Amino acid sequence: MERTLLLIKPDGVQRGLAGRILGRFEDKGLKLAGLKIMRISADLAARHYAPHVDKPFYPGLVRYMTSAPVVAAVLEGPRVIDTMRKLMGATFGWKAEPGTIRGDFSNSTAYNLVHGSDSPESAEREIGLFFQPGELVEYERSLDSWLISEDDA
Repeated sequence: MERTLLLIKPDGVQRGLAGRILGRFEDKGLKLAGLKIMRISADLAARHYAPHVDKPFYPGLVRYMTSAPVVAAVLEGPRVIDTMRKLMGATFGWKAEPGTIRGDFSNSTAYNLVHGSDSPESAEREIGLFFQPGELVEYERSLDSWLISEDDA
């Protein structure tokens, strides 16, 4: 089963949207495999956003991500990366479609509430930054048989 990292960014936590955002993913049938609230250190932010180090927005991004707690989660399910990114919506809240998390809760370029891995390779790397192997839980849900067909597995 595919896994991905979700970060509810400082603006999402400060605005009290963490539960509502997590609920959107659970409502879609995605399963939580790990969950924690934490402060991101400057070192962790630098490792996480290393691909963007030479971009002009990088210093502000690190300041933003280290400014307040985030909620880190690992979600799993068939095609979880694509599914989660569709639910999140376009990167800039003012461009995101209504019905998406960013489209419903953000009108900002900088404060866009959530981060989700963009590929299986990124997901593996990012999950390893935020979670130790023992922090992730594997379990069966009785409702999975109603959410995941043989075509999805």
